[in-house]
Amino acid sequence: MRTLPDTITTLQLPSGQVTIDGHGYLTDPADWSDDFVAHIAAMEQIKLTPLHHDVIAFIRGYLDEHGIAADARFVLKFLADRKGLDKSGAKQLLFELFPYGYVQQACKIAGMKQPRAWSTG
Repeated sequence: MRTLPDTITTLQLPSGQVTIDGHGYLTDPADWSDDFVAHIAAMEQIKLTPLHHDVIAFIRGYLDEHGIAADARFVLKFLADRKGLDKSGAKQLLFELFPYGYVQQACKIAGMKQPRAWSTG
């Protein structure tokens, strides 16, 4: 849980300016773009694969459909169904894709706001 106020900065991307908090999360998920994905993935040292893009699209689709970011358990189910894995295998795959975790990397790249407190499944 965060205890300090956010430091808001402007990030200049080829597609335009966006504002991010002190941890690199978008302050407005509507500002998300392919340029933002590429920028944050590079900063997180993640080489994006088609499966990364599928997970990101799932997170964005969940936001569009439900108005909130997807909890990790929904992404785990998505991966399990997609790859024919059990929960343990899906969790392992998620951490292979995003080694520093669902919230710190997947949600950030997908343009979610930084959660105040969140279960990561």
